[in-house]
Amino acid sequence: MGSLCLRQCCFALFLILAIWANQATPHELTESSSMAERYERWLAKYGKLHRSAREKQRRFQIFKRNVEYIDAFNAKGGKTYRLSVNKFADLTDGEFQATHKGYRRPRSKRLEKTPFKYENVTVVPPSMDWRKKGAVTPVKDQGDCESCWAFSAVAAIEGIIKIATGKLISLSEQELMDCDIKGINNGCHGGMMEDAFKFIINKKGISSGANYTYKAIQGQCKKASPAAKIKRYEVVPPNNEKNLLKAVANQPVSVCLDSRSPEFKYYDGGVFHGDCGTDVDHGVTIVGYGITREGIKYWIVKNSWGDDWGEKGYMRIRRDVAAKEGLCAIATDSSYPIA
Repeated sequence: MGSLCLRQCCFALFLILAIWANQATPHELTESSSMAERYERWLAKYGKLHRSAREKQRRFQIFKRNVEYIDAFNAKGGKTYRLSVNKFADLTDGEFQATHKGYRRPRSKRLEKTPFKYENVTVVPPSMDWRKKGAVTPVKDQGDCESCWAFSAVAAIEGIIKIATGKLISLSEQELMDCDIKGINNGCHGGMMEDAFKFIINKKGISSGANYTYKAIQGQCKKASPAAKIKRYEVVPPNNEKNLLKAVANQPVSVCLDSRSPEFKYYDGGVFHGDCGTDVDHGVTIVGYGITREGIKYWIVKNSWGDDWGEKGYMRIRRDVAAKEGLCAIATDSSYPIA
Protein backbone atom coordinates (compact mmCIF):
# COMPACT_ATOMS: atom_id res chain seq x y z
CA MET A 1 0.00 0.00 0.00
CA GLY A 2 2.82 2.38 0.93
CA SER A 3 4.56 1.64 -2.37
CA LEU A 4 1.38 2.46 -4.31
CA CYS A 5 1.01 5.80 -2.50
CA LEU A 6 4.64 6.64 -3.25
CA ARG A 7 4.14 5.91 -6.95
CA GLN A 8 0.97 8.03 -7.02
CA CYS A 9 2.77 10.93 -5.33
CA CYS A 10 5.66 10.73 -7.77
CA PHE A 11 3.24 10.67 -10.70
CA ALA A 12 1.39 13.72 -9.35
CA LEU A 13 4.68 15.57 -8.91
CA PHE A 14 5.64 14.68 -12.47
CA LEU A 15 2.34 16.09 -13.78
CA ILE A 16 2.84 19.34 -11.85
CA LEU A 17 6.36 19.76 -13.26
CA ALA A 18 5.15 18.97 -16.78
CA ILE A 19 2.36 21.56 -16.52
CA TRP A 20 4.86 24.16 -15.22
CA ALA A 21 7.25 23.38 -18.06
CA ASN A 22 4.51 23.80 -20.66
CA GLN A 23 3.52 27.12 -19.15
CA ALA A 24 7.16 28.28 -19.10
CA THR A 25 8.00 27.11 -22.61
CA PRO A 26 6.81 30.14 -24.59
CA HIS A 27 9.35 32.39 -22.88
CA GLU A 28 11.75 30.98 -20.31
CA LEU A 29 12.54 27.58 -21.73
CA THR A 30 12.72 28.32 -25.45
CA GLU A 31 14.37 31.73 -25.35
CA SER A 32 17.91 30.35 -25.66
CA SER A 33 16.95 27.61 -28.12
CA SER A 34 15.10 30.16 -30.25
CA MET A 35 18.22 32.34 -30.33
CA ALA A 36 20.27 29.28 -31.28
CA GLU A 37 17.88 28.59 -34.15
CA ARG A 38 18.17 32.20 -35.31
CA TYR A 39 21.95 31.83 -35.21
CA GLU A 40 21.88 28.67 -37.32
CA ARG A 41 19.64 30.38 -39.90
CA TRP A 42 21.96 33.39 -39.88
CA LEU A 43 25.02 31.16 -40.40
CA ALA A 44 23.33 29.48 -43.35
CA LYS A 45 22.24 32.79 -44.90
CA TYR A 46 25.73 34.29 -44.83
CA GLY A 47 27.68 31.07 -45.36
CA LYS A 48 29.64 31.47 -42.13
CA LEU A 49 31.87 28.62 -40.93
CA HIS A 50 33.80 28.21 -37.68
CA ARG A 51 37.14 26.56 -37.04
CA SER A 52 35.97 24.82 -33.86
CA ALA A 53 32.99 24.26 -31.61
CA ARG A 54 34.60 26.58 -29.08
CA GLU A 55 34.87 29.40 -31.62
CA LYS A 56 31.28 28.83 -32.71
CA GLN A 57 30.08 29.11 -29.11
CA ARG A 58 32.06 32.32 -28.61
CA ARG A 59 30.59 33.80 -31.77
CA PHE A 60 27.12 32.72 -30.69
CA GLN A 61 27.44 34.66 -27.44
CA ILE A 62 28.48 37.79 -29.35
CA PHE A 63 25.63 37.23 -31.80
CA LYS A 64 23.15 36.82 -28.93
CA ARG A 65 24.17 40.11 -27.29
CA ASN A 66 24.02 41.97 -30.58
CA VAL A 67 20.63 40.53 -31.54
CA GLU A 68 19.20 41.43 -28.13
CA TYR A 69 20.44 44.99 -28.66
CA ILE A 70 18.88 45.16 -32.15
CA ASP A 71 15.57 43.63 -31.03
CA ALA A 72 15.33 46.00 -28.06
CA PHE A 73 16.04 49.03 -30.26
CA ASN A 74 13.41 48.09 -32.84
CA ALA A 75 10.83 47.20 -30.17
CA LYS A 76 11.28 50.56 -28.46
CA GLY A 77 10.36 52.45 -31.62
CA GLY A 78 10.19 56.22 -31.79
CA LYS A 79 12.92 56.49 -34.45
CA THR A 80 12.86 57.28 -38.15
CA TYR A 81 15.16 54.35 -38.89
CA ARG A 82 15.42 50.65 -38.05
CA LEU A 83 18.16 48.10 -37.44
CA SER A 84 18.60 44.57 -38.73
CA VAL A 85 20.54 41.43 -37.85
CA ASN A 86 22.96 41.79 -40.75
CA LYS A 87 26.21 40.07 -41.70
CA PHE A 88 28.12 41.90 -38.96
CA ALA A 89 26.04 40.47 -36.12
CA ASP A 90 28.71 38.08 -34.78
CA LEU A 91 31.44 40.74 -34.54
CA THR A 92 32.26 42.80 -31.49
CA ASP A 93 32.33 46.55 -31.95
CA GLY A 94 36.12 46.44 -31.64
CA GLU A 95 36.50 43.77 -34.32
CA PHE A 96 34.25 45.67 -36.68
CA GLN A 97 36.08 48.93 -36.04
CA ALA A 98 39.40 47.29 -36.91
CA THR A 99 38.28 45.77 -40.21
CA HIS A 100 35.55 47.81 -41.94
CA LYS A 101 36.48 51.49 -41.62
CA GLY A 102 39.81 53.06 -42.58
CA TYR A 103 39.64 56.86 -42.70
CA ARG A 104 42.97 58.19 -41.36
CA ARG A 105 43.88 61.84 -40.99
CA PRO A 106 46.85 62.48 -38.69
CA ARG A 107 45.98 65.06 -36.07
CA SER A 108 49.00 67.05 -37.19
CA LYS A 109 47.68 67.31 -40.76
CA ARG A 110 45.38 70.29 -41.11
CA LEU A 111 42.51 70.43 -43.56
CA GLU A 112 43.60 72.00 -46.82
CA LYS A 113 42.27 75.34 -48.03
CA THR A 114 41.51 75.31 -51.74
CA PRO A 115 39.30 77.29 -54.09
CA PHE A 116 35.62 76.32 -53.83
CA LYS A 117 34.09 76.51 -57.29
CA TYR A 118 30.54 76.30 -55.97
CA GLU A 119 30.90 79.18 -53.51
CA ASN A 120 28.62 81.52 -55.46
CA VAL A 121 25.89 78.96 -56.14
CA THR A 122 22.65 80.46 -54.86
CA VAL A 123 20.00 78.05 -56.12
CA VAL A 124 20.05 74.25 -55.80
CA PRO A 125 17.36 71.70 -56.67
CA PRO A 126 15.12 70.66 -53.74
CA SER A 127 16.40 67.13 -54.19
CA MET A 128 19.18 65.38 -56.09
CA ASP A 129 19.95 61.73 -56.71
CA TRP A 130 23.01 61.08 -58.85
CA ARG A 131 22.00 57.41 -59.07
CA LYS A 132 19.00 58.40 -61.16
CA LYS A 133 21.28 60.41 -63.44
CA GLY A 134 23.46 57.38 -64.08
CA ALA A 135 26.51 58.79 -62.29
CA VAL A 136 26.86 56.09 -59.63
CA THR A 137 28.23 52.57 -60.13
CA PRO A 138 26.76 49.59 -58.23
CA VAL A 139 27.58 49.37 -54.51
CA LYS A 140 30.90 47.67 -53.79
CA ASP A 141 32.24 45.83 -50.74
CA GLN A 142 35.56 46.65 -49.10
CA GLY A 143 35.48 43.40 -47.12
CA ASP A 144 37.70 42.89 -44.08
CA CYS A 145 40.02 45.70 -45.07
CA GLU A 146 40.31 49.31 -43.90
CA SER A 147 40.07 50.66 -47.44
CA CYS A 148 37.01 52.90 -47.21
CA TRP A 149 39.17 55.86 -48.26
CA ALA A 150 39.80 54.28 -51.66
CA PHE A 151 36.13 53.46 -52.23
CA SER A 152 35.03 56.96 -51.27
CA ALA A 153 37.54 58.63 -53.60
CA VAL A 154 36.81 56.27 -56.49
CA ALA A 155 33.04 56.77 -56.24
CA ALA A 156 33.48 60.54 -56.40
CA ILE A 157 35.72 60.20 -59.48
CA GLU A 158 33.32 57.80 -61.17
CA GLY A 159 30.60 60.41 -60.69
CA ILE A 160 32.47 63.39 -62.12
CA ILE A 161 33.76 61.35 -65.09
CA LYS A 162 30.16 60.43 -65.96
CA ILE A 163 29.06 64.06 -65.62
CA ALA A 164 31.99 65.34 -67.71
CA THR A 165 32.14 62.67 -70.42
CA GLY A 166 28.83 60.84 -70.35
CA LYS A 167 30.62 57.55 -69.61
CA LEU A 168 30.13 55.63 -66.36
CA ILE A 169 33.24 53.55 -65.68
CA SER A 170 33.80 51.41 -62.60
CA LEU A 171 37.31 52.36 -61.47
CA SER A 172 39.96 50.51 -59.47
CA GLU A 173 40.21 50.78 -55.70
CA GLN A 174 42.88 48.07 -55.78
CA GLU A 175 45.28 50.26 -57.76
CA LEU A 176 45.11 52.81 -54.94
CA MET A 177 45.59 50.02 -52.40
CA ASP A 178 48.71 48.67 -54.11
CA CYS A 179 50.34 51.81 -55.49
CA ASP A 180 49.37 54.82 -53.36
CA ILE A 181 51.65 53.94 -50.45
CA LYS A 182 54.30 56.65 -50.15
CA GLY A 183 52.29 59.03 -47.98
CA ILE A 184 49.48 58.59 -45.48
CA ASN A 185 47.54 56.08 -47.56
CA ASN A 186 48.43 52.50 -46.72
CA GLY A 187 46.16 49.89 -48.26
CA CYS A 188 44.17 47.96 -45.68
CA HIS A 189 45.59 50.13 -42.91
CA GLY A 190 43.66 53.25 -43.82
CA GLY A 191 44.08 56.48 -45.71
CA MET A 192 42.55 59.76 -46.91
CA MET A 193 40.51 60.63 -49.95
CA GLU A 194 42.42 63.86 -50.74
CA ASP A 195 45.69 61.96 -50.89
CA ALA A 196 44.07 59.44 -53.23
CA PHE A 197 43.07 62.32 -55.52
CA LYS A 198 46.66 63.64 -55.41
CA PHE A 199 48.04 60.23 -56.36
CA ILE A 200 45.69 59.90 -59.34
CA ILE A 201 46.51 63.43 -60.53
CA ASN A 202 50.26 62.80 -60.32
CA LYS A 203 49.97 59.40 -61.98
CA LYS A 204 47.80 60.94 -64.68
CA GLY A 205 44.91 58.57 -64.28
CA ILE A 206 43.41 55.50 -62.65
CA SER A 207 42.69 52.10 -64.15
CA SER A 208 39.30 50.45 -64.47
CA GLY A 209 38.07 47.98 -61.91
CA ALA A 210 37.79 45.35 -64.64
CA ASN A 211 41.47 45.77 -65.52
CA TYR A 212 42.74 46.00 -61.92
CA THR A 213 40.35 43.98 -59.76
CA TYR A 214 39.76 44.37 -56.05
CA LYS A 215 41.32 41.75 -53.73
CA ALA A 216 40.66 43.24 -50.26
CA ILE A 217 44.37 42.86 -49.49
CA GLN A 218 47.35 45.03 -50.34
CA GLY A 219 49.54 43.61 -53.10
CA GLN A 220 52.39 44.58 -55.42
CA CYS A 221 51.81 47.66 -57.54
CA LYS A 222 51.46 46.78 -61.20
CA LYS A 223 51.37 48.89 -64.33
CA ALA A 224 47.89 49.53 -65.67
CA SER A 225 46.61 51.82 -68.38
CA PRO A 226 44.35 54.62 -67.10
CA ALA A 227 40.63 54.56 -67.79
CA ALA A 228 39.91 58.01 -66.31
CA LYS A 229 41.79 61.16 -65.34
CA ILE A 230 41.16 64.12 -63.05
CA LYS A 231 42.77 67.57 -63.21
CA ARG A 232 42.58 68.62 -59.58
CA TYR A 233 40.39 68.47 -56.50
CA GLU A 234 38.86 70.96 -54.10
CA VAL A 235 37.96 70.86 -50.43
CA VAL A 236 34.51 72.00 -49.31
CA PRO A 237 34.77 74.74 -46.64
CA PRO A 238 34.18 72.71 -43.46
CA ASN A 239 31.50 72.75 -40.79
CA ASN A 240 28.83 74.11 -43.08
CA GLU A 241 26.13 71.86 -44.52
CA LYS A 242 25.03 74.62 -46.90
CA ASN A 243 28.44 74.53 -48.57
CA LEU A 244 28.24 70.75 -48.76
CA LEU A 245 24.78 71.01 -50.32
CA LYS A 246 26.10 73.31 -53.06
CA ALA A 247 28.75 70.77 -53.96
CA VAL A 248 26.48 67.69 -53.87
CA ALA A 249 23.93 69.48 -56.06
CA ASN A 250 26.62 69.46 -58.76
CA GLN A 251 28.47 66.16 -58.25
CA PRO A 252 29.04 63.25 -55.83
CA VAL A 253 31.31 64.26 -52.95
CA SER A 254 33.74 62.30 -50.76
CA VAL A 255 33.10 62.79 -47.05
CA CYS A 256 34.07 61.22 -43.75
CA LEU A 257 31.94 60.65 -40.68
CA ASP A 258 31.83 59.10 -37.23
CA SER A 259 30.38 55.62 -37.70
CA ARG A 260 31.25 54.15 -34.28
CA SER A 261 27.66 53.78 -33.09
CA PRO A 262 26.33 50.19 -33.17
CA GLU A 263 23.21 51.69 -34.73
CA PHE A 264 25.31 52.65 -37.73
CA LYS A 265 26.67 49.12 -38.08
CA TYR A 266 23.20 47.55 -38.00
CA TYR A 267 21.37 50.26 -39.95
CA ASP A 268 18.68 48.75 -42.16
CA GLY A 269 16.67 51.66 -43.52
CA GLY A 270 14.98 55.00 -42.85
CA VAL A 271 16.55 58.36 -42.06
CA PHE A 272 19.37 57.82 -39.58
CA HIS A 273 19.67 60.26 -36.67
CA GLY A 274 21.44 58.15 -34.07
CA ASP A 275 23.87 59.26 -31.41
CA CYS A 276 27.33 59.82 -32.84
CA GLY A 277 30.25 62.08 -32.16
CA THR A 278 32.86 63.95 -34.17
CA ASP A 279 35.69 61.40 -34.12
CA VAL A 280 35.51 60.61 -37.83
CA ASP A 281 36.65 57.13 -38.84
CA HIS A 282 34.93 56.16 -42.09
CA GLY A 283 35.04 57.47 -45.65
CA VAL A 284 31.87 57.37 -47.77
CA THR A 285 30.42 59.27 -50.73
CA ILE A 286 27.37 61.53 -50.72
CA VAL A 287 25.48 60.90 -53.97
CA GLY A 288 22.41 63.02 -53.34
CA TYR A 289 19.97 64.53 -50.90
CA GLY A 290 16.24 64.82 -50.37
CA ILE A 291 13.36 65.32 -47.97
CA THR A 292 10.74 62.87 -46.69
CA ARG A 293 6.98 63.41 -46.77
CA GLU A 294 7.24 64.30 -43.11
CA GLY A 295 9.69 67.08 -43.91
CA ILE A 296 12.87 65.35 -42.71
CA LYS A 297 15.89 66.40 -44.75
CA TYR A 298 18.57 63.81 -45.50
CA TRP A 299 21.78 63.02 -47.34
CA ILE A 300 22.04 59.93 -49.57
CA VAL A 301 25.26 58.15 -48.63
CA LYS A 302 26.89 55.43 -50.71
CA ASN A 303 28.73 53.05 -48.41
CA SER A 304 31.23 50.28 -49.24
CA TRP A 305 29.87 47.44 -47.10
CA GLY A 306 28.03 45.60 -49.89
CA ASP A 307 24.45 45.90 -51.13
CA ASP A 308 23.14 43.69 -48.32
CA TRP A 309 23.75 46.46 -45.77
CA GLY A 310 21.33 49.34 -45.19
CA GLU A 311 19.10 50.42 -48.06
CA LYS A 312 20.74 48.20 -50.69
CA GLY A 313 24.14 49.55 -49.69
CA TYR A 314 23.04 53.14 -49.05
CA MET A 315 22.12 55.16 -45.98
CA ARG A 316 19.93 58.19 -45.60
CA ILE A 317 21.33 60.36 -42.82
CA ARG A 318 19.65 63.46 -41.39
CA ARG A 319 20.65 66.76 -42.97
CA ASP A 320 20.44 70.34 -41.70
CA VAL A 321 20.97 69.60 -38.02
CA ALA A 322 21.83 72.15 -35.33
CA ALA A 323 25.48 71.10 -35.06
CA LYS A 324 27.60 73.02 -37.56
CA GLU A 325 29.63 69.91 -38.38
CA GLY A 326 26.49 67.99 -39.35
CA LEU A 327 25.24 64.71 -37.95
CA CYS A 328 28.14 62.34 -37.26
CA ALA A 329 30.49 65.18 -38.36
CA ILE A 330 29.59 64.57 -42.01
CA ALA A 331 30.50 68.16 -42.99
CA THR A 332 33.95 68.30 -41.39
CA ASP A 333 36.11 66.95 -44.22
CA SER A 334 34.57 66.89 -47.70
CA SER A 335 36.26 67.00 -51.09
CA TYR A 336 35.52 66.44 -54.75
CA PRO A 337 37.57 65.84 -57.91
CA ILE A 338 37.46 67.98 -61.05
CA ALA A 339 37.78 66.30 -64.45
